[in-house]
Amino acid sequence: MARARPARKESVRRKIGGAYLYAALLGLESLELPELLDRVQSGFPYRAFERLQRNLRLETDELAALVQIPRRTLARRRVEGRLTPEESDRLLRVSRVFARALALFDGDVAAAHQWFATPAPALAGRTPLAVATSELGAREVENLLGRLEHGVFS
Repeated sequence: MARARPARKESVRRKIGGAYLYAALLGLESLELPELLDRVQSGFPYRAFERLQRNLRLETDELAALVQIPRRTLARRRVEGRLTPEESDRLLRVSRVFARALALFDGDVAAAHQWFATPAPALAGRTPLAVATSELGAREVENLLGRLEHGVFS
């Protein structure tokens, strides 16, 4: 007898496999690369931040720290309704890294979140969440996820 999966987990699973799952996590669906680049350059709507926060089950302050947006600036962006291109690019980076982890954990948000919060020896004992705050760190986290996908436990 099969158990029913929670609706949220199932909806994330259905999106896995798309070229731009990370855009879907932001609520930006059916985008091709040129359109995605244009959206980053014009700045994402603030609701993309809120959508990613809900999809990843992160606290506002936690996601703001990952995207490197101070609390007062984030409050201004909420009122303005739009992020800057730089903030949008950093939000997309966080989404990209989380999407990679979701793919590894077969859409299980809780497992991906736990993995991000657990210190990793391959990241000098730091958590993937702490390391992913920069482009270099995000690439290292993605490299680690790639090794894990291929069974190379680091």
